[in-house]
Amino acid sequence: MKAMAAAPDPVISVDAMGGDRGPATVVAGVDRCAREMPDLRFLLHGPENVLTPLVARRAALAGRCEVRHAAQAVAMTDKPSVALRRAQDTSMWSALSAIKAGEAQAAVSCGNTGALMAMATMRLRRAEGVDRPAIAVFWPSRSASGHTIVLDVGADVRADPTALAQFAVMGAEYARVALDLDRPRVGLLNVGSEEGKGRPELQEASRLICENADHGGYDWRGYVEGGDLCGDKADVIVTDGFTGNVALKSAEGAAAFIGDELKRAFRHTWLSRLAALMAMPSLSRMKRRIDPRRVNGGVFLGLRGAVVKSHGSADATGVAAAISLAARMARTGFTERVAGRAAFLTMQRQALGGAAAQ
Repeated sequence: MKAMAAAPDPVISVDAMGGDRGPATVVAGVDRCAREMPDLRFLLHGPENVLTPLVARRAALAGRCEVRHAAQAVAMTDKPSVALRRAQDTSMWSALSAIKAGEAQAAVSCGNTGALMAMATMRLRRAEGVDRPAIAVFWPSRSASGHTIVLDVGADVRADPTALAQFAVMGAEYARVALDLDRPRVGLLNVGSEEGKGRPELQEASRLICENADHGGYDWRGYVEGGDLCGDKADVIVTDGFTGNVALKSAEGAAAFIGDELKRAFRHTWLSRLAALMAMPSLSRMKRRIDPRRVNGGVFLGLRGAVVKSHGSADATGVAAAISLAARMARTGFTERVAGRAAFLTMQRQALGGAAAQ
């Protein structure tokens, strides 16, 4: 396909080969987003002979989508080290390279999370002042916005107190962009809400997060527990990648279990089937409320570029949601805003270290 003419509209770079459902589903998601957001343009990465016919069948993508040829794809089973060794021929690397070159303002991939984080860190580099990137996700909750932001959920299984304090600053900035909150409430996940609970590292992180509240532009709400993930105590909940990923997978499993049990209960007798019919409008509202496709997309925070990780099994609705999130980040200059706050924390930490040495 011919290259697009230069335009001021946001450009989203999409890895078309990363999802479990194949490139046709990714292109369908791009098409859906294109029809909802007529100002967006797209770079689609993957084998040209596969993607060009798929794009040609979508009228909404005419003149708005350029295919960038990439012969290889990163498999879900690839270890990050293996993916990095052959990265440059892959659609994932190509999608990230478009941000590096300034051709796109954000990237979206449904692919291997570990490989995507490794490639994004290598290709885009960490923002100044960020020790460890983090993955942030939306979590359905009782808060006024309807969701809580939880980070980290798997970028790195370890996080020292300084990294957790950085997560708080980055998460609060994300909440301002994604949830329209002027001053988000931030909590730190712990085994109890009382002071003195948890490991010494968490107590040190609590002190740092509290000290950074004014600069970070957030309200510190102290420790929160697992039950608060779906509650209304905080808009941003900070934890390490190991704990966050376990919590995320546990919640997904619990939701699937409850859904299956409800279906089984409603099919048990003719009376329960009648009850299911009467409850259908309420159940449909609840399903839309907690539908993970509508908030699909884990955002990589702390990099020199906006990267959104869509769920590997996302359908067209989920892919469109991830692209919409990426577009919002591109329009708001989110990456630069996060980098600015993180850099200030670094200067503050260096100043305190210099003063202590004197």
